[in-house]
Amino acid sequence: MKAFYNLFFLLICYTLFSQSTRKYSNEFLSIGVDARAFGMGNNVVANTSDVNSVYWNPAGLTGVKENWQAAAMHAEYFQSIAKYDYVAAAFPTRSGGTIGFSVIRFGVDDIINTTELIDSQGNIDYNKLSTFSTADYAGTVSYAKGNFLNNPNLSIGGSAKVVYRHIGKFATSYGFGLDAGLQYHTTDNFHFGVMARDITTTFNVWNIDEDEFKKIEVQGQTLNNPPEEDIELTLPKLALGVGKDIEINEKFGILAELNLNFQFAETNDLISTSALSFSPSAGFELNYDKMIFLRGGVNNVQFETNFDGNRRVSFQPNIGIGFKYRGISIDYALTDIGDKSIALYSNIFSLKFDMSGWLE
Repeated sequence: MKAFYNLFFLLICYTLFSQSTRKYSNEFLSIGVDARAFGMGNNVVANTSDVNSVYWNPAGLTGVKENWQAAAMHAEYFQSIAKYDYVAAAFPTRSGGTIGFSVIRFGVDDIINTTELIDSQGNIDYNKLSTFSTADYAGTVSYAKGNFLNNPNLSIGGSAKVVYRHIGKFATSYGFGLDAGLQYHTTDNFHFGVMARDITTTFNVWNIDEDEFKKIEVQGQTLNNPPEEDIELTLPKLALGVGKDIEINEKFGILAELNLNFQFAETNDLISTSALSFSPSAGFELNYDKMIFLRGGVNNVQFETNFDGNRRVSFQPNIGIGFKYRGISIDYALTDIGDKSIALYSNIFSLKFDMSGWLE
């Protein structure tokens, strides 16, 4: 239980000092991965048990037991202006644990740079036009171990992530953070999960090229403003999940999960204070012979302020389907991958390969 107390103590400390940190930072790491999870409204903290656990709950990597797994996803955002890519792999170890790796990129490419288009004499030279990219990268290494505290139903996992962000040649940053997760599975098919993100308040250290930004000011152009401080901190987030597998008959089964999603800041969540906010979410997965899947979920439950100043409760519905044959899983979801944006819904496809299933 010492690990629980240490984690709780860390979260309380960071909540108390939250006034010196940003409410929203590294938000590309809040988007999510895997069309299966998107279709369920991201309600997989308790039931995730494959390679995609590197993102949702590293404790779930203990479900990768016999051979390696790999997964990939590509999505496009803002009418294909932004690209979102994810790849991951997980491998059982000889010590009985599982190690996982993942890489995420969210970026906008081929942005036209006109900072040198007009010279000091006011002459226009189109040969001075160039392009640049703004992109966020995250690389993660995760490890999970079952039989935690000598309990065969309890598993624990953790992730270390390195973050690299750049805005062309104008600014770059490097960051580091830690995530931790727990899962408990009962013999009567109940699942419980805890996922704590950024438990050390993930930080980014920015290096800003002031000369390049001055060129933008001279040209009267706009670009995302760099942070006012050199160090940008990301507040912790906590998700609690409980799920249940229900066997309907020999061919049909259903998995349902309910999550509570906490942020240690004042937000538009359903319940919000100056130090803590949270909202519920729920999802399900109906399967036929564990081969064909139908999914649905509701998340992003929050208050929304209308133009007339009135507030109403809004939520985000999600749907998805999946097909699994031997070791290959193909999943689709119709969802808003940004969760908190006004962007149109996107068609998300993901692929997973399980070497164990292929060898059967």
